[in-house]
Amino acid sequence: MSKQNKKIQVQNIDITILNINEIDYISLTDIVRSEEGDDYIRNWMRNRNTVEFLGLWEQLNNPNFKGVEFDTFRKQTGLNNFNLTPRKWIEATDAIGIISKSGRYGGTYAHKDIAFEFATWLNPSFKLYLIKEYQRLKEVESNHYNLEWNVKRVLSKVNYTIQTDAIKDYVIPHSTLPEAKKSLEYAEEADVLNLALFQCTAKQWREANPQLALQEMNIRDVASINELAVLSNLESANADMMRNGIARQVRFQKLYEIAKYQLEILNKQDFLKSIKKTSPDIYLEDGSQNQLPE
Repeated sequence: MSKQNKKIQVQNIDITILNINEIDYISLTDIVRSEEGDDYIRNWMRNRNTVEFLGLWEQLNNPNFKGVEFDTFRKQTGLNNFNLTPRKWIEATDAIGIISKSGRYGGTYAHKDIAFEFATWLNPSFKLYLIKEYQRLKEVESNHYNLEWNVKRVLSKVNYTIQTDAIKDYVIPHSTLPEAKKSLEYAEEADVLNLALFQCTAKQWREANPQLALQEMNIRDVASINELAVLSNLESANADMMRNGIARQVRFQKLYEIAKYQLEILNKQDFLKSIKKTSPDIYLEDGSQNQLPE
C-alpha cells in the first residue's frame, strides 16, 4: 500500500492530506484542531443526515460495505444514547471512506467527498476555502506531472538519431550477422545503453514487468528525468566511440562508468525545479502564480 502525505493551509490551519493508493484522504482532526472541544467529529457522526450520507457513499464506492450493520446504525440515529465514532463505524461496516489512524499523522481522515460534507456541517464558508486550496494543490500536481511528461518526452528523443546514424555508418557495415538480420544491431546497441544505465536489457525488463509490457510500455517509459538525461548523454558518447572503432565491450565499460558518475551528480538535484515555467496559469508550490517576463 503506497502512502504519501501533503499539507494545505486553510485560513491559517495546516491540514494534512494522506494519499493512499492514489486516493486523497483529508484530516478531519486537523480541521477541528483549533476549535474548542474535541467532540465535533463524534457529534457530526451522530447526525441522521451524516449516517445516511456515509452509508450512500459506501454503497456507491465500496463493494464490501456491510449494509446490514449500516441499517442498524441508521435505525438508532436520533436516540439519546446513540453514539458513533469513526473507529466503530469502520469496524462494524468495513467502511473505506473514513480512516482512523494512530501514530505519526494520526487522527481521523476522510475521502475528499466526505471531508467536504463534514466542512459544510462545521462551517460552510470554511468548506469553500478548503475546496479552493485542495483544487490549487491538484493544479500544482497536474502541472508538475505535465511538465515532467513533456521533459521526459523531449529527453527520450535527444541524441537518438545521433546513435542510430552511427550504428548505420559504423556498426552495420562491419556486422557479422546475416544481411537480413543486421537491423538487430540497433536493438543490440540499445541494450548496451540499457545495461550500462539500468543494469538490464529490454527483454529482461519486460519479463520482470509483464503487466507494464502488456500496456506496450518499455524500460525508458518508466525512467526518471535524471536517467533519461544520462541516457541522452550516453547515446552521444556511444556514437563518438563507434566512429572511433572502439569495440562494444570496451564501450560498455566506459558507458557504465559515465552513467554511474552522472547519476550520482544529478540525483542530488531536483531537475524540475530548475526548469522555467512558461505559463502564467501554472501555480508554484508556495501558492503564488508564476508571471511571464514582460
